[in-house]
Amino acid sequence: MQIPAEKKIYFLSDFHLGAPSHAQSLVREKKIVSFLEEISTDAAEIFIVGDLFDFWFEYRSVVPKGYVRILGKIAELTDRGIKIHFFTGNHDMWMSGYFERELNVQVYQHPTVFVYNNKRFYIGHGDGLGPGDYGYKFIKRIFRNPICKFLFGLIPPHVGIGLANYFSKTSRASTGESDETFLGEEGEWLISYCKEILKKETFDYFIFGHRHLPIDFNLSIESRYVNLGDWIKYNSYAVFDGSKLTLKQNPNA
Repeated sequence: MQIPAEKKIYFLSDFHLGAPSHAQSLVREKKIVSFLEEISTDAAEIFIVGDLFDFWFEYRSVVPKGYVRILGKIAELTDRGIKIHFFTGNHDMWMSGYFERELNVQVYQHPTVFVYNNKRFYIGHGDGLGPGDYGYKFIKRIFRNPICKFLFGLIPPHVGIGLANYFSKTSRASTGESDETFLGEEGEWLISYCKEILKKETFDYFIFGHRHLPIDFNLSIESRYVNLGDWIKYNSYAVFDGSKLTLKQNPNA
């Protein structure tokens, strides 16, 4: 796809709306909604790369209450012709069509390749990729199992959502209390993952979330790994203007 002149593509991730409290989440939600309105003037497409919510589960006829500002803004933007892509994260993987039907948002469960202006992008949330972390990878397979999803759906919503919210909010990353530091080229598992992908095919940009730390790392002369950080501590995002990708922080947040 060729991006129209004067238009841009924006990438954001890890809002964790709902955590650590309703009051704090509401302040963050309003800030994100304001930013989405600001970029709508020149956005061709917007990628939300996972963990929009601290927990999300779609029952057959019930979704978690709240989040009306962000959901309304997303619907408004797609109604205005701005395409929005959403990648499920480890906190909001249980999507079942609500975003597609109600918000006209394309939802992705796995890393996906996009090409804009002859630049190749490899985009995903980032959880469970790369070496190590076998315990989480095992749990992720269980959570993504359709049978487990079905069984959770049998729990009454007021019980299931309350229980899931309790455990989700114990995550130090979702409360902004985690001490995220760059682990070096060898220690960053997503860098290792990107290098393995590059052995098979070439990409200009690898874009992930999940890490809660803004990272812009040159994998080679032609390829970069960008982690989007979060909107708990950093209010960070990336923007592609048709020729180059830049990692930024929102100065108004």
